[in-house]
Amino acid sequence: MTEETSEAQGSPLPDWARSLGVPPHSGRFREFPEAFRVEEQMAFTPEGEGEHLWLHCEKRNLSTAQLIRHLAHTLEVAPRDIGVSGLKDHTALTRQWVSVALTGRATPAALPDLVEMEGLRLLSFGRHPRKLRRGVHRANRFALYVTGEAVTQGSLETRWHELVANGVPNYFGPQRFGHQGSNITRARAMMARGWKKRHDRDGILLSSARSWLFNQVLSTRIEQGNWASGLDGDVFNLDGSASQFAGQTLDDALRTRLAALDIHPTGPLWGRGKSEVSGEALALERGVVENEPTLAEGIERAGAAPMRRALRLRLQAPAIEHEGEGLWLHFTLARGGFATAVLRELFQHPAL
Repeated sequence: MTEETSEAQGSPLPDWARSLGVPPHSGRFREFPEAFRVEEQMAFTPEGEGEHLWLHCEKRNLSTAQLIRHLAHTLEVAPRDIGVSGLKDHTALTRQWVSVALTGRATPAALPDLVEMEGLRLLSFGRHPRKLRRGVHRANRFALYVTGEAVTQGSLETRWHELVANGVPNYFGPQRFGHQGSNITRARAMMARGWKKRHDRDGILLSSARSWLFNQVLSTRIEQGNWASGLDGDVFNLDGSASQFAGQTLDDALRTRLAALDIHPTGPLWGRGKSEVSGEALALERGVVENEPTLAEGIERAGAAPMRRALRLRLQAPAIEHEGEGLWLHFTLARGGFATAVLRELFQHPAL
């Protein structure tokens, strides 16, 4: 997940614990759109026929919401007839798939000339039987250009190699909580009076509340030193998949798999109902969530089902490249991972 990060004044969110401690030096990123590149990776391609036209788009300085509005107007469809798998950053160069329902209509002639505009290029297109649904992409590939003291002093590169070896805390990025943390402020107020779908149609505030509790649990586990090594009663996520299993007792076999980044402990996306987590892990989560009764009880009353999210991310296909006064960082994150979670481990920046 790579929604727009607000950098103008920084974030008032908690300075959640870092796995490598506070970085000793500052750095800069997203200094121009091409310095923050994201490419959506799908597990399939359009089949070549069907009622939906799938467009592979490259956009620059354009948000996903702006892209949807433009395509809806140009192709004369309602925004609800357009599907995306994820939101992509505005101040960036990004590539993503978009589907447009064209029931009973042929693919327009000279399609690139019709839909392209400043900041938008059509890479390819094809028909498909189904609408593109949220969260169906497999991963996101990032190329980020970083400059500043952390690069010149060498601390960024040292910390990068530690992340490659040991993984990254899978925090929800500050963009999940809105500009200046406004989403979580609004979520607290809504949960206090009772969540209503009509007041949170896209579920943004509900999602912010669940993400906040997850980050609180992850930060606590980093402080206690067990975020990556596991606890008795943890539910584990199999790296690179949605598969999860309850570990019950943390034995040598699980410890070996954890050290190899084959599996990862998980944290709660809070909800109403029984969870598979138990023992020490359950006690820790309850202790953290008890400090946030308004959010936890509000989420439960909203009827959200409990889910689990990996506490750790593995950097897939990592590479580092020197260019000029900076460094290019190349890596792939599984769906739902935030590049900002990687960057905040590497250097200090007001938006991280």
